[in-house]
Amino acid sequence: MESTYTAFEGSKLLTRGALDKVVLKTKHRLEKSPEASILIFSDSTGRTIDFNFHGSEADVLRRLEIYVSGDASGEDSSKSAPGPGRPKLGVVSREVSLLPRHWEWLANQTGGASATLRKLIESEQKKSGGNLTLKQAQERVYKFMSVLAGDLEGYEEALRALYRKDVDSFQTHIKNWPRDVKAHTLTLAEAVFF
Repeated sequence: MESTYTAFEGSKLLTRGALDKVVLKTKHRLEKSPEASILIFSDSTGRTIDFNFHGSEADVLRRLEIYVSGDASGEDSSKSAPGPGRPKLGVVSREVSLLPRHWEWLANQTGGASATLRKLIESEQKKSGGNLTLKQAQERVYKFMSVLAGDLEGYEEALRALYRKDVDSFQTHIKNWPRDVKAHTLTLAEAVFF
């Protein structure tokens, strides 16, 4: 599920797949029905993707390329002055809070603080094998549910069951939800319960 996205029009599943295919399908649907309310979700995080569908298909794909490369707004910021970092590699400068002893240790490592932090992160990612932790799995289900099911009957009870890892109660409380919302919630929740 790491690289898949799912689009919903209301409570109906519109499409699922790679981000470019989901974005184009969404654009085509919005061209036919401009008043449609469509949300795109990242299946790996449960978060919604905010995207600008105006312009031609080529314009949308160009914005998508910018979005994927690290600019979450999807807008072309190449006209603005470049900032610190190495933008062609998708490097984003952010603040990291560490204790003085951590900074001292990092300063003594070969390659500097940034290289050492990258190595540590990559090492931990390899150890986990890309698997979601229980908390990450629960959070992605929560994020999806809060957007599409937050007003549905049984939402709060289902959420409590999700965090208790009570699959029977969870399934009971979502049984009357719209078919596509229920099916996608169960798909996302597999990592929590099984």
